[in-house]
Amino acid sequence: MFRSQRPPDGPIVVQMKNVWKRFPGVVANRGVDLELRAGEVHALLGENGAGKTTLMNILAGLYRLDYGEIRLEGRGVSFRGPADAIEAGIGMVHQHFRLVDKLTVSENIHLGWKETPWRFSKALLTRRTRTIFGELGLNVDCDARIWQLSTGEQQRVEIARVLTRGARVLILDEPTSVLTPIEARELFRTIRSLADGGRTVVLITHKLDEVVDVSDRVSILRAGKRVATKPTVDCDQRLLAQLMVGEDVLLEQRRQTRTPGAIILELDEAEAEDDRGQVALKHITLCIREGEIVGVAGVAGNGQSELAEVLTGLRPIRRGIIRVHGQDLAGRSPIAFVRAGVGHIPEDRIGRGLVEGASVIDNAILREYRDPPISRGFRLDSQAAFQFTQKLVDEAGVRLPNLRLPVNHLSGGNQQRLLAKREIRVGSHLLVAVHPTRGLDIGATDEVRRSLIQHRGTGGAVLLISEDLDEVLSLSDRVVVMYAGQIVGEFTSSNADREEVGLLMGGSKAEGKAAI
Repeated sequence: MFRSQRPPDGPIVVQMKNVWKRFPGVVANRGVDLELRAGEVHALLGENGAGKTTLMNILAGLYRLDYGEIRLEGRGVSFRGPADAIEAGIGMVHQHFRLVDKLTVSENIHLGWKETPWRFSKALLTRRTRTIFGELGLNVDCDARIWQLSTGEQQRVEIARVLTRGARVLILDEPTSVLTPIEARELFRTIRSLADGGRTVVLITHKLDEVVDVSDRVSILRAGKRVATKPTVDCDQRLLAQLMVGEDVLLEQRRQTRTPGAIILELDEAEAEDDRGQVALKHITLCIREGEIVGVAGVAGNGQSELAEVLTGLRPIRRGIIRVHGQDLAGRSPIAFVRAGVGHIPEDRIGRGLVEGASVIDNAILREYRDPPISRGFRLDSQAAFQFTQKLVDEAGVRLPNLRLPVNHLSGGNQQRLLAKREIRVGSHLLVAVHPTRGLDIGATDEVRRSLIQHRGTGGAVLLISEDLDEVLSLSDRVVVMYAGQIVGEFTSSNADREEVGLLMGGSKAEGKAAI
């Protein structure tokens, strides 16, 4: 428990009064009032699309409010951009990172920072960055370029970059969605230390246990309105879930026992390199059968991303065998994997899964635009594309006013619903799902997990890669553990011991292999 033992009684640092924000076809914030105190961890809860991230984007200077007022330490403020907010002591770490991919970690930390020395060398920047990461208890290769890092490592860089700029109000948007439980605990210690030192931390999260364990107060948004602000000590997970959605919800998704069928995926002694030319996968042997979910547990950076890319044709293997439904796909293109019935829910839904500036229609047909009825020779049938998209959107439960809306105007939950339904259509044989519920609220998480279970129920095979150990253990028929690019443990759902799996994830007892 990282929550303070005393109620927050510091002075009010931020007041947001009657805040309104509209986008085309959507009212994101409806007269929201919010107060943040010094020395508190304030959780912000709400379903995807409830307006919580929009509200914090306004506070962080990314958006301008349409109506309302923001007061910082009693003084009215109006930020023209994030730089103004940072200068005023308000910093935000977003779900989609704002790092320069081609620069190193050290260069990103120092980029645009007023404390960067006028005269510097690569060695000096590296030394300063290592000191920063050491003080924060974070571990990242300071000389690596951002594009070479895992998603989890990139988020650590984002957190460090904002903290180094001395933010007195730190906003974290789903900060633990890419962290292991151990890494999350270290982050929470840092958050608690910041709050105890008088800073204000806003935690946007869909994980109810985090709210209960870490925050001092919690505000709940629903349909753009603030419906409650409560001391966390007075809340439990069921109450918070009810306030979020307005009704009782099922907190755990259950699957029925099923006998697996024929082998769908065969991976035999596969090896692959990462983007730096280092060995990322070593002697990976794995099979998945019809009607089976196999979960992959592991700490970020241990080969899970490379495994997903190998199984979808995005990364070549240097040796080994890949067969899907008996078809040899080693060395084939991503299109060949799609033709073989392999779908892919990537860890980065914007960038890898969806085209940010393109319409919902363009994103919906992205995998099938070459095929009839959408394609007629070398031409697209716009009416067929519209009808296809409407059907996909309806089946996915995506709520939006217009199919021609850019996909980046959708909430994270609606984006993921659309992506998941599209890839399940493609993945008739095998669906590779990487962090499919990352950053989603309870309702959207439940729907995506239900989709995976339904796909399994119709005979599809699913490879589930997630750093949420509870998700892996609850959804999977079998669990494999990856460490340093190898499978170091394998369990059935009935004999998977959480402590044993956790030890293997951290590298303990990695010489052995758990019995099935």
